[in-house]
Amino acid sequence: MLLNKLIDLFMFREGTIDDDKVGNPVITTGSIVWGILLRSTISIILIFVLLNYANFREYWWMFFFFIWFFVAYPAYRQFTRFNQRIEYLSEDTLCGSCKHFRKEAQICEIYDEHITKDYIPCEGNDWEPKSTFN
Repeated sequence: MLLNKLIDLFMFREGTIDDDKVGNPVITTGSIVWGILLRSTISIILIFVLLNYANFREYWWMFFFFIWFFVAYPAYRQFTRFNQRIEYLSEDTLCGSCKHFRKEAQICEIYDEHITKDYIPCEGNDWEPKSTFN
């Protein structure tokens, strides 16, 4: 299970709409940060190896493109996918209008469970509307 998650992070898995409807979310804030750390570590090690052993010192500027395409751009794509899922959940579920729903974690604060389109942890019993006054 852990190996599959590492492979998903390394392969930039973004999830599908079907993943949004069942089970725990594929993309979370933690998975995005973990993916950035994992890919950054791999790329820094690779850059040092190439600079020291393959004499790529004249082409050091090319590594900025490598970091962009291998670390930053996939993280940006995953973050936009994460925001799409949150928007989808906020509009299509009862939990989206509840004050106990935490967007950044995709979770019900009372029950500490992830929310999907087909699963509402409290089944509507503990639903409270968000306050319009801050």
